[in-house]
Amino acid sequence: MGHRTLGRNFAGFQNNDAPARYVLQPRGCLRIALREGDVLQVGSGALPDPIALAVFGKGGVRIEAQLGLPPVRLLAFADFDHAELTGWLQGNGATIGTALPVTWIEALAEPLILRAPQACDLVLVLPLSHDHLVSGKTVDAVEVSVKRAGPGHTLPDPLGDVRDEFTVDRATAQAYELRKGETLQIIDVMGQQCSDFQAFRMAGLDAGVESMIDGTTTRSMVRRAFPGPGLFDKFFDGAMAPLLQVMQDTCGRHDTFGLACTARGYEERGYPGHVNCSDNISRALAPYGVVARAGWPAINFFWNTWIDGHHHLQTAESWSRPGDYIAMKALDDLVCVTTACPDDIDPINGWNPTDVHVRIYRPETKITRAIAYRKKENAPMQISQPSAFHPRLAPLTDHFAPARDLWAPVSFPSFGTQGEYWACREAATLQDMSGLRKFDVIGPDAQRLLQLAMTRDIAKLAVWRGTYALMCDESGEVIDDGTLFRLSDHLFRWCCGSEESGTWLTELAAMHGLQVRIHDLQGALPNLALQGPKSRDILSKVLFTQPHVPNLDQLKWFGATVGRLGDRDGVPFMLTRSGYTGELGYELFCARDGALPIWDALMDAGAELGLKPMGSAALDIIRIEAGLAAAGAEFVAGADAFEAGLGFAVDLKKAEFVGHAALRRNAEAQRRKLVGLHFQSNDVPLAGAPVFKGERQIGEVTSATLSPMLGHAIAMARLSVEHADSGTEVEVGLLDGRMKRLDATVATLPFFDPTRERARA
Repeated sequence: MGHRTLGRNFAGFQNNDAPARYVLQPRGCLRIALREGDVLQVGSGALPDPIALAVFGKGGVRIEAQLGLPPVRLLAFADFDHAELTGWLQGNGATIGTALPVTWIEALAEPLILRAPQACDLVLVLPLSHDHLVSGKTVDAVEVSVKRAGPGHTLPDPLGDVRDEFTVDRATAQAYELRKGETLQIIDVMGQQCSDFQAFRMAGLDAGVESMIDGTTTRSMVRRAFPGPGLFDKFFDGAMAPLLQVMQDTCGRHDTFGLACTARGYEERGYPGHVNCSDNISRALAPYGVVARAGWPAINFFWNTWIDGHHHLQTAESWSRPGDYIAMKALDDLVCVTTACPDDIDPINGWNPTDVHVRIYRPETKITRAIAYRKKENAPMQISQPSAFHPRLAPLTDHFAPARDLWAPVSFPSFGTQGEYWACREAATLQDMSGLRKFDVIGPDAQRLLQLAMTRDIAKLAVWRGTYALMCDESGEVIDDGTLFRLSDHLFRWCCGSEESGTWLTELAAMHGLQVRIHDLQGALPNLALQGPKSRDILSKVLFTQPHVPNLDQLKWFGATVGRLGDRDGVPFMLTRSGYTGELGYELFCARDGALPIWDALMDAGAELGLKPMGSAALDIIRIEAGLAAAGAEFVAGADAFEAGLGFAVDLKKAEFVGHAALRRNAEAQRRKLVGLHFQSNDVPLAGAPVFKGERQIGEVTSATLSPMLGHAIAMARLSVEHADSGTEVEVGLLDGRMKRLDATVATLPFFDPTRERARA
């Protein structure tokens, strides 16, 4: 069917682009021009009679399949008033016969909801044949409404089968019902728009009891102020019974501290009569018999608040971006209310209140638990995904946490964090480390680029060898750390912690006009860490290597090779002798389709040697005992490589690299040093706790744990060099640093000897 831009409108044929409501009469026909994201609702309740529809996309292409509604049969033009429609079709190049191919929507117990996947023309017909007219059959008119996405609105793709959706206009509120098992999605369509939310147990309202989300109970039960997915992720009523479970969150910054905005709040700031969320909530809930309140306690989605160091509540512009959302599953039948906050006198809505969109998904819709991950603040959103090893991990634990864009296990209840720790110390552990970032640096100028970027002398690196290295900025602060492996003369693989590495390398290459390609491997190279004194014995059972690459006995510290499972035709993987534990250990990098066979082979080979899976909680204890620095803890903004305890990875004798001048200057006048602290008790201070010598603060704790090996608390701390000598007695302050002090003694790092011969007490 040909299709051209419509050159004229026909009398009586509705063609409106503005938000509108229509009435589809028996034998009637409506054509409605839709924009991408517009939401069409057919019927206000049940649809007792069949309805026919046809959808024309760009160029007249039929796009019913994009809506999940493929054409099934013809509709005779004689069965409806078709004059305007056939005229429009002919005027746009269509060949007209005696019938129109349509999708038939049979009788429904609820309205039909459709979202336009692209700009299109949608035709709705309520057919009634002449035979039916003669027989006296009656057909009721149908209400049709279109909610426009609006300019600038961003609606993410639906998560599944939508039962209902609607837009809460700016500065308003809307109440609605949510059934047990349904998932609710609240979407910020333009970004930086806060949305207050409250939910009531429907059975309670029927009994005259307002059983609703209680912020104090929820914060107490989940032990946090900001909602988000994880082990504790529910909203509770005052009886400590859960009402909703968080399934997905793309913003990660919400508030459960206080009230929805109130009339009094605006009055006190000189705005009497200002529309407010609390009054809007009261009006929306009135039909359900809910008593009005001057101030409604609410979950304040997308509201950016925090408690500062002086225990004051602070607020700033919302972090949410257009299309950000939170999705929650109903754990009971609920009455909910959602607002689009009207605040336009401070920054919480970006000074510009906008709309909020709501979708409700049927219970049978499978929505995975996920949060958003962005490589940088302005990067596109990625929803967290299970790693390639997840089918083996999921049966062993429910305790996962986000590791960049992947879910990673925290601990395994069959063994516990302590059991995993001792397995790594005495036998071996296997850990999913797929959240690491991997970049291949390829080309004739690859070595030159890496010499500029890295603190090590890369020219000395032989093929099949690796080194731990840093990338620093001009001030000597660490951008990223990782392990660099040389796979050939012009091919290097950088395994690191952050995408910032790729950005930095790309910028340096462009700045110096280098012929090199930076290939972000993204999720193409999942990897495992096999660590512990028996790791070599386990590998020897499954590893096959070709003669032209190092074998297991030849693989020294930071060596690399390519191996296969079992024999020359087995699953291939890259093998390195490296890790983050200080123990003997290896890392295996493979293709996604090789992940499960490699996991299975290692677990089978290690069963008799005590191999156990390990999560991030045990690894954190081990890496602190080994004195290994972590991003966000030991190396942070304001601390150079030496102050982060990473001076061993800085080669000031090599040719110029980024940060060289600053680090050379700082090495001669170092003010702070990373050291270890031994405590006399099992009290573990929090990261950031101040370290004192008498009444003067001399530093702060960067990481701390209770050491199973040493039997007491230990910490890494950054101290002024005047107090960093081993044996110096200091105090770590708790309770604002004054009311409780923990005695500690300065020690060198690591706490656990790299030769694994003795612990340093």
